[in-house]
Amino acid sequence: MTGLRAAIIGGGGTGAAIAHDLTQRGVSVTLFERGELTSGTTGRHHGLLHSGARYVVNDPAVALECIREVEVLRRIAPDSIEMNYGLFAALNDEDVEYGREFVDACASVGIPVRRLETSTALKHEPSLNPKARFAMLVPDGTIDAYRLPLQFFATAKNNGAEIRNFSEIVDIVVEAGRVSGVVCHDFRSGKETLYAADFVINAAGPWAGRVAKSAGVSLGITPSPGTLVAVEGRLCNMVVSHLHPAGAGDIVVPQRNISIIGTTEWRTETPDGVQAREGDTEFLLRSAEQLVPGFSSRPVHATWTAVRPLAGEGTDPHTLSRGFETVTTDSVKGFCSVIGGKATILRAMAEQASDVVCAAAGIEVACETANTRLHPHEDYFRNVS
Repeated sequence: MTGLRAAIIGGGGTGAAIAHDLTQRGVSVTLFERGELTSGTTGRHHGLLHSGARYVVNDPAVALECIREVEVLRRIAPDSIEMNYGLFAALNDEDVEYGREFVDACASVGIPVRRLETSTALKHEPSLNPKARFAMLVPDGTIDAYRLPLQFFATAKNNGAEIRNFSEIVDIVVEAGRVSGVVCHDFRSGKETLYAADFVINAAGPWAGRVAKSAGVSLGITPSPGTLVAVEGRLCNMVVSHLHPAGAGDIVVPQRNISIIGTTEWRTETPDGVQAREGDTEFLLRSAEQLVPGFSSRPVHATWTAVRPLAGEGTDPHTLSRGFETVTTDSVKGFCSVIGGKATILRAMAEQASDVVCAAAGIEVACETANTRLHPHEDYFRNVS
């Protein structure tokens, strides 16, 4: 062990991956989550394993990160991945024109893409809209939004990490410009306890701005909610997307025996208690019908919202990148925040954050998480040595 004590705030996928990375490098880790693990944004997204194709034209850097991490996740966590591939459907003249740029952009970052005529695409995915002009086949897939982070938690726990759910950080202690610990409120006992820490990593997702304020740090982040709708029945086996610049209501994702259409997007000042906007459900069902006819006739299983922690500030969240940042400040040593990103690239986000922590502490241990097979998710609830 290195002797470094790290406190991670946030029990979603990013926090889980950071806990895994740091424990593998010999750091003593305690992770705090105010609710149940994955109860925030991590447990609410549609579970798309991004090949990067969705962003390849307008944000090629993010696309490159995605396609690299798809291969990593397939290697280290195959039990939480369904590699069912995806179709981007061209529905109109504008999509046909966009398709040319799409193919070139995919080639530039190494995303495998193949144009399928409609008749061939329908053989791959019979639920696809038969009026589509053509479709592009890409290596999209689906993620189990609960099992994947739990695999990271299980591996971190096996390496010595302490995982404390229902434990809210109510204060970050800063002395002489450096963090020295965190104050945790345990909802089970009702007690508050001071935990010493040499480094605090803020991985609280859309709540990261609020956490940073408790350390006296201002953070540029935009909480951006979106509505999703699930209907009963697995209407398609592949991910079906609209071949156009990323927008609202243009992805249908199969998950077990439901089908999910996502998502809308707006800005909020607080990520707590966000509800679906009026008209969102109807809009999403209409949009899904263009991709998978019959979607809107199925019984609605659930409607919910997820809040994206977009890096940067802007009045229009559509203009913000889906990339991620690890933010530090000279005013408070030993504190960093991880914001932005996608579930697909959570391991890469953790690697960057852990590099920052180790560099600051003078720890020269390379990251090995890209080649380390994760424990099964069930191991989180077992005593495994």
